[in-house]
Amino acid sequence: MTKKDGRIVAAENETRVLRALHRFGWLRTRDVAALLWLPWQKHPSGQPSFSPLVASASGLRMAQYTLRRLAVARHVLPGRGPDGSVLYALAEAGARRLRQVGVPAVSGKDIVRGFSSAHFRHRTVANEIAIAAIAQGFRVSTEREIAQDRWIGGATGIAGKKPDVLLLDRGNLTWVEVEKSAKRKADFARLVAWVATVGNDIRWPSGSSLLRDGLCWRRVVFICTPAFEQRLRRALLAAGWRTELLDAFILFVTTLYSFEDISFV
Repeated sequence: MTKKDGRIVAAENETRVLRALHRFGWLRTRDVAALLWLPWQKHPSGQPSFSPLVASASGLRMAQYTLRRLAVARHVLPGRGPDGSVLYALAEAGARRLRQVGVPAVSGKDIVRGFSSAHFRHRTVANEIAIAAIAQGFRVSTEREIAQDRWIGGATGIAGKKPDVLLLDRGNLTWVEVEKSAKRKADFARLVAWVATVGNDIRWPSGSSLLRDGLCWRRVVFICTPAFEQRLRRALLAAGWRTELLDAFILFVTTLYSFEDISFV
């Protein structure tokens, strides 16, 4: 087999990176390397794992080379996270390059110039979860895509709510919420009511009334602190939900991410 010209490979890698930034909004170098230079499964082999992927040394080098070329060409914009990490988003020239191949991309200059530490941590965790799910073969809606209404729930959401990440596998839907801190009383009450609505919908004998035809709930997942899990469990049990029912459709992931002393260096 004839070896592909290195310039063609480089251009293809650049396009892959630009498409990734379009989907995610902004990414760190390690995120790009884990997403694009680790093997993907064609189809999920079971329940999703929410463990973040670790990029290989060779993948990091390829991501660095590609991002450097794109930055020199001003196709990507570098930014700085609150922890000092370098982020990359689409520049207008990069967005225009994607539009030329039919991708409705826009510049990410506004999202990379300024954000709070809380938003940075939330988006980083959501991106890591999405990248891991993509590598496992799931169809994924990223936090950026959901914020732009580019997902199955559109602008109105499902039961009036949008997830942080959404996974699909053969019509089975996994809804992911990243809860890094305590919610205000009113927001927490709305979340409890939403979870109860979904729980009732999951148990409906004739199928879901909240999801469109052909889709069904697999699970609602909370990436959260142990304190948040305990608070939500207490609220749902007080509302009449049995422990076995909660455990059947809610998964709490409290050990993979530390929200107090999380390190993104």
